[in-house]
Amino acid sequence: MFEKDLDQYWKTVVNTIQDGIMIIDKGGAIVAANHALEKITGYSRRELIGKTCEVLNCNICDKARQNGGEDHWCELFKTGGIAKRKCIFKRKDGSYVHAMKNATLLRDSKGKVMGAVESVTDINEIIDKDNQIAQFRRELRSEDGFHGIIGRSSAIQKTFDLIANTAESDAPVIILGESGTGKELVAKAIHEHGERRRKPFVKVNCAALTETLLESELFGHVKGAYTGAYKGREGRFEMAHGGDIFLDEIGDLPLTTQVKLLRVLEDKVVERVGDSRPIPVDVRIISATNKNLIELVKKGLFREDLFFRINVIPINIPPLRARIEDISLLAESFFQRIRLKSGKDIKGISNDTMETLMMHYWPGNVRELKSVFEYAFVSCHESMIEPHHLPPNVILEKSAIKMETDTPVDRNEMKKKELIDALSKANGNQSEAARLLGVSRVTVWNRMKKYNVNFSRQIAV
Repeated sequence: MFEKDLDQYWKTVVNTIQDGIMIIDKGGAIVAANHALEKITGYSRRELIGKTCEVLNCNICDKARQNGGEDHWCELFKTGGIAKRKCIFKRKDGSYVHAMKNATLLRDSKGKVMGAVESVTDINEIIDKDNQIAQFRRELRSEDGFHGIIGRSSAIQKTFDLIANTAESDAPVIILGESGTGKELVAKAIHEHGERRRKPFVKVNCAALTETLLESELFGHVKGAYTGAYKGREGRFEMAHGGDIFLDEIGDLPLTTQVKLLRVLEDKVVERVGDSRPIPVDVRIISATNKNLIELVKKGLFREDLFFRINVIPINIPPLRARIEDISLLAESFFQRIRLKSGKDIKGISNDTMETLMMHYWPGNVRELKSVFEYAFVSCHESMIEPHHLPPNVILEKSAIKMETDTPVDRNEMKKKELIDALSKANGNQSEAARLLGVSRVTVWNRMKKYNVNFSRQIAV
């Protein structure tokens, strides 16, 4: 009774399976196929049954036919089975589907071969994901980047060269640049490119903690040093021994902590909070700030002796508006990464959108550009990212520019305005203006000559 019921419901069972299944006779003619095979190939069972399996144009079957003899026209009948072989089928509509094939021979009670059964699993989605991951890896290995920092403009290439040269030194490094320019990435690149790369890279945000907690984080503390210090702990400098410590937002370091940091630089020792025992440390200090430390020194908010100790190798990161040619590269990089992460089927960035991005001033620099794409992927439900998918402030800025002039934005006028603004902020000091713009002093002088800008330095008396 069981066998009879099984025969009765076997077709239902086979048609429930998600994998495509077909049975072929010894001559290769298809004698049975399930619903899944119809869906995968685009052929109906009526179109498949009676045809040879050559109708599916399987690439590994082609190889079998080319290599097989008359007795064994198919590899399956020669070897007795096919296990987990990737192959490509051609659908009825001419498109191709990646599949995983398994097959085995069917024999009668006497062991004589009657035919074969094949199962086909659609792995197109897996292949697509593999391609996306491969694309992502290519992105990470891009020739237009350096340790995760993307760009091919002359301004950023100079930064790459400086990072590479700096990494060979053991002197303190200070990274200067506006918020969002990627100072932490530069610090990490210096570490990864240097001789200390096999040792720790420890990060500390000097603006994120109170003075007491910051000293404890940097130098450690002993048990009972302050309320809540139930046990002693090592500080970040001890953790970074042999490697690099990155002090972000060093311009926010309290004056009392600056004194202790100066001793670390001079004597190569730290003292835990609540203890006077010196602990030797071997670390290279990499600091970063978006503030004007010279102005802070003048105001008495930053120690001059500490400034000269950390300002041995300064690296100025240019703002995004000073390397406009990198915007498209960065945009494509963020697009690919966020698409991979989100899984949304967005094909690309429209030309109008890229034009809008090129015209934006980018006060938040690279970090702002990344945020723009995170916003766009949430708002976009189309195949391409269009200007109306961008945040309102980016769209409004382009509209404002269009209202001011009917001609494209004059890049020379923009650079001239940036130069004048920088010279004004720097009180006419060309070196300081160069730092603000992320260019060399010679570039500032050349631009002053090119744009006929006369700006005398004001000296306080």
